[in-house]
Amino acid sequence: MADPDQAQKPKTDEFCEIKEESDAIRVELKGDLSAKTVVDAWQKTFAKLKESGKKKVIVDAKGVDYCDGSGVAYLFAIRMACAESGAEYSIEGLKPQFQMLFDQFPKDGKLGEDSSKRLNLGFIEKIGEGTDKVIKDWRAQLTFIGEMLYAVRFVFRHPRQFRWKETLVIAEKAGINALPIVAMIGFLMGLIMAFQAVAPLKQFGVEIFVVNLVSLAMLRELGPIMTAIMLAGRSGSAFAAEIGTMKVNEEVNALITMGIEPVPFLALPRMLAATAMMPVLTMYANLVGIAGGMLVMLSLGHPWAELYTQLTQAVGLHDVFAGLIKTFVFGTIVASIGVLRGLQTSSGATAVGESATRAVVSGIFLIVFVDALFSIVFYVLDI
Repeated sequence: MADPDQAQKPKTDEFCEIKEESDAIRVELKGDLSAKTVVDAWQKTFAKLKESGKKKVIVDAKGVDYCDGSGVAYLFAIRMACAESGAEYSIEGLKPQFQMLFDQFPKDGKLGEDSSKRLNLGFIEKIGEGTDKVIKDWRAQLTFIGEMLYAVRFVFRHPRQFRWKETLVIAEKAGINALPIVAMIGFLMGLIMAFQAVAPLKQFGVEIFVVNLVSLAMLRELGPIMTAIMLAGRSGSAFAAEIGTMKVNEEVNALITMGIEPVPFLALPRMLAATAMMPVLTMYANLVGIAGGMLVMLSLGHPWAELYTQLTQAVGLHDVFAGLIKTFVFGTIVASIGVLRGLQTSSGATAVGESATRAVVSGIFLIVFVDALFSIVFYVLDI
């Protein structure tokens, strides 16, 4: 009795026909390009390519009705073989939905850098290579900031052409939807600081200064930087993933083809939304964090009137504004880094994930670096 799978499996000759022309090999494909059909065709095609030695390979895919991952791998394997042998490669008639999958692979037929060359690099060469990448990355970031500033200038000149509704939607996702996580982290930070500080200060009879510690730490440092880090992990990665997906799907190139610049259309609404919501989220985190510290002190028997008097004496408007000034810069950093990493997304299945990871890592690094600069400036200016 015949095997049903063998009966359903098309013959290789019916699916894949290879013809030799004067200067090329033509591979004509028909029907379904799937795991059931490419196994035999794979062996037949590469055996023919190896023995012919032609310098041109043409894949005729007009008759392909279906193509899955195996079929795309088969097409790319032919491209890789041509790249290794120096033969010219072209594909004809592949339907757009399959061509989109095929375009995810490198066009030069190489999956990545030769690892043997990387292993042969010396210590000094690797340092130089890493330094060169960092310099290029900083240059790209400075160029992108210049483009953003030019886009802001355009918005001031033509406010009606800006996507205000889109900005409000992004502000809702980045700001209002982040209130629960900001509240939880802020409250726990104030609670933890109060519990950690009350024991050593109690030895000297000055546990009331826990209020000073929690309020000043939240307002000047922990509130802004913790909120910025949460925004980078939550919204910065989302910006990179959204725009990275658009880049992989050629939507960004489609905007450019239609005469729409990606920076004012995609980047600026996200930057304005993040910059506007960052101070609001920080003030919310500050209030919740101070409330957490106050709750600890109340539980230890200190009256509310005493705590309120200590708080008003310890905190001034300059402390509030010192933290708020940082938030505008932090919000701009998070949004701009997220959008830039999205626009830098390359092709491939893992490209979007890599862009999101780079957005979070770069955003957190720049937040901490800029916060250190703020600390130095505030110390010099005695703020």
